[in-house]
Amino acid sequence: MTQPFDHSGKHVFVSGGTSGINLGVAQAYAQAGARVTVLSRKIDKVEAAVATLKALGPDAQGFAGDVRDVGRLETVFAEAAATFGEIDVLISGAAGNFPAPALGISPNGFKSVVDIDLLGTFHVVKSAFPHLKKPGGVITNISAPQAYIPMDFQMHVCAAKAGVDMITRVGALEWGELGLRVNSVVPGPIEDTEGMERLAPTAEAKEAARQSVPLGRYGTKSDIANACMFLSSPYATYISGVVLPVDGGWSLGGVAAMSAGMKKMMMGR
Repeated sequence: MTQPFDHSGKHVFVSGGTSGINLGVAQAYAQAGARVTVLSRKIDKVEAAVATLKALGPDAQGFAGDVRDVGRLETVFAEAAATFGEIDVLISGAAGNFPAPALGISPNGFKSVVDIDLLGTFHVVKSAFPHLKKPGGVITNISAPQAYIPMDFQMHVCAAKAGVDMITRVGALEWGELGLRVNSVVPGPIEDTEGMERLAPTAEAKEAARQSVPLGRYGTKSDIANACMFLSSPYATYISGVVLPVDGGWSLGGVAAMSAGMKKMMMGR
């Protein structure tokens, strides 16, 4: 596939970049000529992702680390920058999710999602900050429609992702004078992802989700990657503080259909 953007020589760091949407983003940047660093909790997934990335572009590295561990993150970002230089683009995408009714979420379960999604985003951004290119650096947080659309069985995710988008907006306000831009990308229903397997686990639910998208199809990982690459390209140098849905129009009304399907699934248990 021909890449529409050239990121040759840029250092792109993708948190959570060893699977799903985030790996797709990392692969796209590697194909576009970037030096790519990925971070994930499990070393075997890191090694597999780095091997995949090196097949696309020679400059790839990875680190094992948990976004809840600030000390580890500080070490990782320092080592990554020492090898590939200042970070031009930071993609923060680590996330956790599971469907559960509000009264059925344990305090620990709620805290776990907040710790990974919200605190994890803050930890990643803050730990990376000393190593971001200034001016010219770009931070893109991978958010979710639950940030601004209430969904059944997603109270914990709604709360966490709403906070992620506020990190985006406040970061854009505070760091704009340094020449840093901060945005959120909000994927809609994306095919072949763990998130969709959790939210639409049956063939019936998957088809209902597809039909709920005004464009009539699932999104692809490339759709999200292209949005990220646009936001970090010379075409987007005046875009900051934006929460960008990449969802085929799904957030205009399709959420209700998916929410109804999830309710049917949960009540059938």
